Amino acid sequence: MEGMIMTAQLLLSLSILIVVHEWGHFITARTFNIKVEKFYLFFDFLFPMANLLNFSLIKFKKGDTEYGIGWFPLGGYVKIAGMVDESMDKEAMKAPPQDWEFRSKKPWQRLIVMLGGIIVNVIVGIIIFIGLTFFIGDQYIPMKYVNDHGGVQALEIAEELGIRTGDQIVKVNGNDVLYFDDLAKPNVLLAENPSYTVLRDGQLVEIPIPTNFIERFNSRDAISKFVLPRLQPVIYTIKEGTIAEKVGLQKGDRFVSFNGSPIVYHDEIINAVRGFKGDSIQFSVQRGNEVINHKASYKDQTSIGFYVEPVLIPESELTTITYTFGQSMLLGPKRAVDVIFVQLKAFKKIFTGDISFRKSLSGPVGMAQAYGGTWDWERFWRMTGLLSMVLAFMNLLPIPGLDGGYVMFLLYEMVSGKEPNEKVFETALKIGMAILLVLMVFVFYNDIAKAITGN
Repeated sequence: MEGMIMTAQLLLSLSILIVVHEWGHFITARTFNIKVEKFYLFFDFLFPMANLLNFSLIKFKKGDTEYGIGWFPLGGYVKIAGMVDESMDKEAMKAPPQDWEFRSKKPWQRLIVMLGGIIVNVIVGIIIFIGLTFFIGDQYIPMKYVNDHGGVQALEIAEELGIRTGDQIVKVNGNDVLYFDDLAKPNVLLAENPSYTVLRDGQLVEIPIPTNFIERFNSRDAISKFVLPRLQPVIYTIKEGTIAEKVGLQKGDRFVSFNGSPIVYHDEIINAVRGFKGDSIQFSVQRGNEVINHKASYKDQTSIGFYVEPVLIPESELTTITYTFGQSMLLGPKRAVDVIFVQLKAFKKIFTGDISFRKSLSGPVGMAQAYGGTWDWERFWRMTGLLSMVLAFMNLLPIPGLDGGYVMFLLYEMVSGKEPNEKVFETALKIGMAILLVLMVFVFYNDIAKAITGN
């Protein structure tokens, strides 16, 4: 069921973004009186092989344009008259240019048409971030609260890095940490010479962050293996058939001791149980104003059998920030543009070899997992806004077959005053399509491999 919810969210998000992207090309083309022959969500052929498996799930014609939904759900397109595009239909190009064709328009007009989809994706991304900022605002866990209440609980990835449970993280990259959420943000991990500064046993300890550390956060559950605010030992749920159920523990019970040692944090119970070798255990819990003592057999057991709430922080301790519409109009675009800067930082580290291209790349499986297994509209729109900006950035890359490839040739024409050689353009387009096909296969393979291996 979770997989279906993830897939549905991804398909809805991508469908919205594909439609608005192609509408950007469509509306700019129509503005310059260019005929648009097709407007499709998804491809009605086996992309990028335009003459293979040609059929639509739905189609209808309105005016000069055929609208439809294709069967191949990895994109979409508009077929603009007088332009060689994904369909590679060159027959129409043999006739003399017509006034309503793309090729008959001035270079600057063609440039606007090619940038139309990217521009609309940026606008949509900005609108989404403005809406999230205004209607939802921000809620953070103050780092001061975390540090004042036992510091962090270091999980697997944090322990590998050198962070220990009980550490108080006071600086990231030399800057004071205001909020717990700032510890693993991409712009933090992608910085030059990143590091954490922790207060441990009254001493400041500098922990350098490896340049490829961000790769660890691309697996499905990496964040949950990094750090948590140190958890209180308050029971939230109880597993059936365990010691916790047999002795009658209840939701809300708070551990106060285990085998005679006082318990303040949940990780202390985990460590005590993990290293225990005896046949019986003794522990005490507080229920209301009463302390209840328990003794139980521990033969053939590996745990007591309960879970605590992931983050048990009073609402009053959280920092909640609301924004006026004017503030949102300034902050929303900044957050949207920050997505592009994070992409640029990531690309720089990929090209310099600091991080792995394979480990940094996520395809449909990884993207679907990012939406989560429950339908959360706030998370859905955050992911959609982020993807809108990422798609704009990726489409601007100067690869023939993407919008950026066409832009590259149009800029050459505008600067030189000469149209690019037709054979060169067609060859470049075929090479670009081949690159995209290979990349698509690699992305799918990489996604499946990550899902199987977990990294």
